Amino acid sequence: MRKFDTKVQYLKYKVLREVARLAWEGTLLENLIDIPKTIIPGKEATHRCCVYKERAILGERVKIAMGGDKENDNVIQVIDIACDECPVGGYSVTDACRGCLAHRCEDVCRFGALSFDRYHVAHIDKSKCKECGACAKVCPFTAIVHRKRPCQNACKVKAISMDENKSATIDNSKCIRCGACVYQCPFGAISDKSYLVRVVEMLKAANADSKVYAIVAPSVSSQFSYAKLGQVITGLHNLGFYDVLPAALGADMVALSEAKELSEKGFITSSCCPAFVRYIKTAHPQLAEHISHNPSPMVALSKFVKEKDPSAKVVFIGPCISKKAEAQLEESKPYVDAVITFEELQALYDSRDIDIKTLEEGELSGASFFGRIFARSGGLTEAAAQAMKEQNINFEIKPIVCDGIEACKTALLKKSKGVLDANFIEGMACIGGCIGGAGCLTHGEKNKAEVDKYGRESKIESITEAVENLKSK
Repeated sequence: MRKFDTKVQYLKYKVLREVARLAWEGTLLENLIDIPKTIIPGKEATHRCCVYKERAILGERVKIAMGGDKENDNVIQVIDIACDECPVGGYSVTDACRGCLAHRCEDVCRFGALSFDRYHVAHIDKSKCKECGACAKVCPFTAIVHRKRPCQNACKVKAISMDENKSATIDNSKCIRCGACVYQCPFGAISDKSYLVRVVEMLKAANADSKVYAIVAPSVSSQFSYAKLGQVITGLHNLGFYDVLPAALGADMVALSEAKELSEKGFITSSCCPAFVRYIKTAHPQLAEHISHNPSPMVALSKFVKEKDPSAKVVFIGPCISKKAEAQLEESKPYVDAVITFEELQALYDSRDIDIKTLEEGELSGASFFGRIFARSGGLTEAAAQAMKEQNINFEIKPIVCDGIEACKTALLKKSKGVLDANFIEGMACIGGCIGGAGCLTHGEKNKAEVDKYGRESKIESITEAVENLKSK
């Protein structure tokens, strides 16, 4: 039974599971130092130079699983002692260098970074190299290559660099909290802070006067492939959640209001993806006025729940690390009490020995087809167009669907230069949309098909019907 894409995810899960288990038992603090030994009980290291370093790194993972560095407001954190195995990136000369007579690489380098040994083989002085790439372009043997560390390669907003110790460091002013670096780091040296302990404490304290609601992202339909969706829902009830609501209902609410806003303003960008919104504000602040004023589906539905039940606690469960950051915003704090990912939900199930594939099937109903397909790229645009039809809004939507942050960058750059032929930008920071989120158990092309299948299974005929049914409850 495969639950994760990588062994890094599995290691992270084991730490989360143990932390959650001890939190349920109420013995977390007195057993903190023993968790690394529980995970690596033997004396031999499995990945690092020695078991002592490996356990030290696990100790840092435990801290992150308990909320991480409180002084760092970023939900993404680097484990410095784990970040030491990747080679230094930049331009380097490979053994394809033939020691040629031309030395074109030397001629084009304006910084004196190229030198040659007695065999005429080129070498690059990293202290002088400015990584302009001129030498690589002129080499007739393509012997000079540009290598980036996986985290730097994953970060499309250039928020990651190396410090004096060659460890990754994150520029929080540039970071959009998408989590791409978390998923791509092959040593798990970058991780997202977990609020799993907070969720456990809320569930332990739940009673008739303090109910805990779970709001589940529609991308759940592409996860937990070893069980059925209905069993995932029953598992949440077994954990102690009073009710489980589909975030797709919040998507239906947003679609109706976003369609109206677009027709009134003539141009907007979507506001559902917090990483995309943050990218606009940090990289293109002059376009921030065009961000839709609608809350994300998570916040919209959480607000509805709290208005109905002021004593309620709301936990959002989804694929998105950036949602953890969104929940900390002043406009979100009153409504969202905690965010956990699908990775963390798996750890939560197993911390209580809940085997969801053995459970009866519950139901996650109420949302329309269009609310459910918000989970994948293009879904929001389809929902907005449908919402206009249902509300008899006479406006021609000319969308550009941005699948991944690089596509978002291109669209926003065109808009800033006045050459974008579109009146609506749907921005998703992750490739594929939410189904490609860093907090997913699994990633892959099949996830889109699973989301569309989930959408078609809806018994609600329209977005309007879904919202009216919700408000009548």
